[in-house]
Amino acid sequence: MKKHILLVAVAVLASACSKQEPGGASSASAAPAAAHAPQGVKPGSHEDWCAEHQVPESMCTRCNSSLIPAFKATGDWCQEHGLPESQCKQCNPKLEIKRPPKS
Repeated sequence: MKKHILLVAVAVLASACSKQEPGGASSASAAPAAAHAPQGVKPGSHEDWCAEHQVPESMCTRCNSSLIPAFKATGDWCQEHGLPESQCKQCNPKLEIKRPPKS
C-alpha cells in the first residue's frame, strides 16, 4: 500500500529533468536531453528513465526536488546522502534498480 501511494504521488509530481531555463536557455549543469525521459511518458515504463542517475525519471529527486516531500512523507529518505533510501546505493550496496523492459 505504501508503495502505491508513493507511486501515485510521484506520478502526480513527475516532470522531466531536462527542462529549459526561462528564455529557452538550458542550464549549464543540465545533462543532454537524451539522458532523460521525454515529457509525458508513462511512469514506470521503459521510457521513464533518468540515464544520468539510473532511476526512473518520475522518481528522480536529484532532477526534480519537488519529489522529495513525497519520499520523506512515506519514510523513504536517507538523510545522510540526500536520496530516497530505496535509491541509496551507498547505504544499500547490493541495491539494483533496473530499467523496465521495452513493451
